Amino acid sequence: MTPLILWNQEDPQPMQKLAGRVTLVTGGARGIGAASARALAEAGAVVVVGDLLEAEGGQLVESLVAAGAQAHFLRHDVREESSWQAVVQAIEERWGGLDILLNNAGVFLFKLLTETSLEEFRALQAVNVEGVFLGLKTAIPAIAKRAPLWAGGGSIINVSSVMGLVGHSHVVPYNASKGAVRLMTKGAALECAHLGLKVRVNSLHPGIVETQIAGQIVKAMVDEGWGEIPEIEALTARMHPLGRLALPTEIAAAVVFLASDDAAFMTGSELVVDGGLSAQ
Repeated sequence: MTPLILWNQEDPQPMQKLAGRVTLVTGGARGIGAASARALAEAGAVVVVGDLLEAEGGQLVESLVAAGAQAHFLRHDVREESSWQAVVQAIEERWGGLDILLNNAGVFLFKLLTETSLEEFRALQAVNVEGVFLGLKTAIPAIAKRAPLWAGGGSIINVSSVMGLVGHSHVVPYNASKGAVRLMTKGAALECAHLGLKVRVNSLHPGIVETQIAGQIVKAMVDEGWGEIPEIEALTARMHPLGRLALPTEIAAAVVFLASDDAAFMTGSELVVDGGLSAQ
């Protein structure tokens, strides 16, 4: 019987927490994805950054490798099943398998429902919903092969949003997509458990984070006549009871927790990191 590889919680070295675990981060070139790639690498994981942004993804990987991490960039279109298959196959061939998937790739749209075209709605769902579905479909069998190596099994983290928990004007298609991610997560978690697979599936629900998407929100609200940039930035901060936006590193810390054996008894759960926004 293959012994479980346990993380020694008395070991002060954070590099041991995810040592040897192979991780795929989709949408990993920037924002939450890039911050998570760095945090996972610091925790000892082998990190594969998947994205269509080749220049930014390549630069991130170069910085991780220069810092002593094992990292690699793969061009990845989460909307295409063939791309998922190629990426997972490449990971298995190079590193022997996959242990952790961060389903992070996502797009955002701030627009009135009545002014949103069907094409815009479908384009958003293709990334935010179909991309997560394809990730689950492709990664679960791959992760299940190596899951018995680890005390907490393999881990899939689906990045939803606080907008997957509460509604908001001007983001109805985004609400729909992130709500779908939340419930897909629960269904997949139960399916893995019922099949006896040691694969945990959890969703992560950030509030507004200081990333490019936050900039899109501010610009869209300015364009809609809600105010000038400083006023809108203050408004989005006040939406959170803690009075500020989240830092990407704060979301990344939650990713590392869910990926690790610290979360070994969590599956089908929602980890909300929203500064109290959804508690109102």
